[in-house]
Amino acid sequence: MTPVIDVTDLEVTLGASRILRGIDLTVTNGEVVALLGANGSGKSTLVRTIVGILTPSAGSVSLLGTPLTGDVPWQRIGYVPQRVSAQSGVPSTAREVVGSGLLYGRRLRLPRDWKSRADEALETVGLLDRATFATSELSGGQQQRVLIARALARRPDVMILDEPVAGVDQPSQEAFAATMTRLVEQGLTVLVVLHELGALAPLVTRAVVLRHGRIVHDGAPPRAALDHAGQDHDHVHPHEPMVPLYAPQTDLGFDNASGHQS
Repeated sequence: MTPVIDVTDLEVTLGASRILRGIDLTVTNGEVVALLGANGSGKSTLVRTIVGILTPSAGSVSLLGTPLTGDVPWQRIGYVPQRVSAQSGVPSTAREVVGSGLLYGRRLRLPRDWKSRADEALETVGLLDRATFATSELSGGQQQRVLIARALARRPDVMILDEPVAGVDQPSQEAFAATMTRLVEQGLTVLVVLHELGALAPLVTRAVVLRHGRIVHDGAPPRAALDHAGQDHDHVHPHEPMVPLYAPQTDLGFDNASGHQS
């Protein structure tokens, strides 16, 4: 079976720093793989390289059997960057932000059915009643769900998410977990960067742990620390806002500078 994501001997250098070294990673159809590690371990650098935002200094990446240097079917791939802010940038509604996910490659115009597809995605994440709200009116958790809906508007076969629940409230985390459960049951393949497994623990089939730019574990998910396993633990680890929610786009149709290195 052709891997959904295939990374071979990957190295990434940013400036004078080598961030990733000798990364080999394969994700097959239907897997839910959690990418774990401390801040600075290279998690976000890895996913941003996988989706073509960063350029490898060595090695190769293939998506759905196609090298990044080839004609990758981006319409089958959904990408959710680290949490970003909607407090600046072009004023836009939740529906318009989600619709922007249907732009990719050389497509410069939205399809005729973009509104219905955007609303379908918003309904999936429980925000259809906020479709006409300006993104600046939404909470941080709701903004993150809008980003997830933007990726879902493509009806993708694979989702790549970078800390989708960091800094969002508990109800939004639970809504996200419920959404992902339904999608995984329908066959979605997922690669997700997490600070901790949290509400997604029941879905994760495999964990890959990075340390200092290398994979140090690839196998069964680790058990949560005792203080994280209790029902009262609040899985909220905030990030500083980095870029507007509605920003200039790459070929993926997503933020070109979203998220910081972690």
